[in-house]
Amino acid sequence: MKLLVLHFIAHSPKFSYDIIKDVASLVGGNYKPSTGTICPTIHYLEEHCYTEVKLSVDKRKQYHITATGLKHLAAHQDEVNKVLNRFNTRKQIQNDEQYVDIKRAMENLKTSLRLKLSQSELSIKDVQKIAEQIDQAAVNITRL
Repeated sequence: MKLLVLHFIAHSPKFSYDIIKDVASLVGGNYKPSTGTICPTIHYLEEHCYTEVKLSVDKRKQYHITATGLKHLAAHQDEVNKVLNRFNTRKQIQNDEQYVDIKRAMENLKTSLRLKLSQSELSIKDVQKIAEQIDQAAVNITRL
């Protein structure tokens, strides 16, 4: 989250509410980070001198990236790109009609796992069998 927030601030100065909207837009779906998630992240970035606060004309805190923040972001650009790509792929699956069957199948898998976990205690062997089946599905998809 820290690198993601820094990434958004690097594009343009942000108010905390803008950061919440940017993260929600990137993640898609119904997720919207709370101020309890964003504010400690912003505080961490300030403490490490990656960002600085400037007051806007209406006296609200606006966050700007510093030279130190730009260097830090550049050093971790590969990580940022991985996160952005993962969320863009997720959003594509959520929003593109051609992937409706994939979305349904993913939701079915999550639902079946939740039900299995909530309705019974699994033995170590059961957990291993489930993991093996999921791993095999991943291998099969990769080989397509």
